[in-house]
Amino acid sequence: MPLSEQEQRLLDEMERHLMRNDADVVTAPGHALSYRNIVYGTILVLVGLGGLIFGVTVGMNTLGVILGVVGFAVMLGGVILAVTPMRGASPARPSTSRPQAAAPSRGASFMDRMNDRWDRRQDGN
Repeated sequence: MPLSEQEQRLLDEMERHLMRNDADVVTAPGHALSYRNIVYGTILVLVGLGGLIFGVTVGMNTLGVILGVVGFAVMLGGVILAVTPMRGASPARPSTSRPQAAAPSRGASFMDRMNDRWDRRQDGN
């Protein structure tokens, strides 16, 4: 069953709004990771994993326990390095401005019109 013109327009507006919100999630502030840190962190995790496995195969004597603990510490350091943001990366500041309470224009999106309607309703109470 085909959609009416109004339903199609509403669906298009909802889709545009969803795409705009997804773009906001992708550009979330404070998450600029460095490719170099990820590579070095991955290498450290693999070296630490090798040390941990070697420590387990040596046995439960003092040398095996020390190798296992050091391997785990190296793995932990690698993970921390991989998820550390770049130096000097200033997070983008989210916009805190609210839409004006003026009447919505004809070209306003569906959600903008609904937000304006909600604000007017709240102001009336």
